[in-house]
Amino acid sequence: MNPSAPTLALVESPVQLLNVLEWAHTRRGREPLLTAVPAQPGPPAERRRPDPRTVADRLRIVVLPPTDPLSRGQLRRIAGIARDEGYAVHWQEARGGSGAPLRAAAALGPAVRRAERIVVGDPFSRFVQLLLAPSRAAELVVVDDGTATMEFVAQLGRGERLRRWHRTGGGPLSRARELAYAPVSGAARRRLRPGEGRRVELFTSMPVTPLPGTALRVNDFAWTRARFGPPRLTKGTDLVGTSLVETGVVDPARYLEAVCALTREHGVTRYFAHRRETPEKLRALRAAAGLEIVRPDLPLELIARRGPVGRTIVSFPSTVVHTLPYALTGTGVTVAVCGIDPAWLAPGASPRAGGFLAGVTDTARDVRRLPARSAPAAG
Repeated sequence: MNPSAPTLALVESPVQLLNVLEWAHTRRGREPLLTAVPAQPGPPAERRRPDPRTVADRLRIVVLPPTDPLSRGQLRRIAGIARDEGYAVHWQEARGGSGAPLRAAAALGPAVRRAERIVVGDPFSRFVQLLLAPSRAAELVVVDDGTATMEFVAQLGRGERLRRWHRTGGGPLSRARELAYAPVSGAARRRLRPGEGRRVELFTSMPVTPLPGTALRVNDFAWTRARFGPPRLTKGTDLVGTSLVETGVVDPARYLEAVCALTREHGVTRYFAHRRETPEKLRALRAAAGLEIVRPDLPLELIARRGPVGRTIVSFPSTVVHTLPYALTGTGVTVAVCGIDPAWLAPGASPRAGGFLAGVTDTARDVRRLPARSAPAAG
């Protein structure tokens, strides 16, 4: 990895990496960001040679992969696409062992200190916050990490410590760790705010109001639309899965009932599983609803744009109810959202869960909101 690249991007998930590509696409023609390389062989509609007139050696993308195999697989696939586009992608293990974070921080330290601009995909990440500590970058860019971006902006605006919306209070050990980590977290919050000699930009598809002085640019998935599709449409309806059960927000039995109800009422034939959904849960869904379970190997925005895809895509409150209307503009696909009944929430769900999920649903643009009868009755 070239430690002197003026722009350094730190990503930890497939969606974050996709959104770095979208962000870099908007910079083409405004300033050079990346290296021109020969295009790889393949279908001309999906592989295009980077334009040497607007491409220079200025962007390095560092992937900090999680440990679960499905996320790693998606990251490797989209990293390959990024390299085909001419970007330099560095794979840095930062998890999986007690010494991995320290080794990764030491390896990335020079690049972080020399970067003129840092792009991050998850400001809630403790490892990313730790890496920001030695940064001297004059500009910090936060690219979308989905609906978490909405909570990030709200918490930063209220001056609160950054905490994922679905997390609960935890026990004494968790609180002790939070206290010990407070200086790093506080330093990260200060860097995520614009200040003297420091610019901050937010690149997002989410409906947010940025802090005063923060630049806001809308991520309308222009690169995805230019690179893929339009998709072939099928006659059936597709349902997008969610990890709300795995994160302890929604009761498993209620979720199963909701999927079965949506399948019956909307003719759902395929279920696009979230990468965190467990095999046991997916087997239960297949048996109860008779659905074809699909494990996407790329973020759903790319899967849907490449096709084939249903004429209607149904989702529970999630990132895709905000991103898919952008990615599928002009294709004739309808995106529909089914809200979460408060009775579905698990007993241990965060008190903020219901309000947050309602906000995700209510602020979605260009979607069809399903009537209440589409969900199983509470009780």
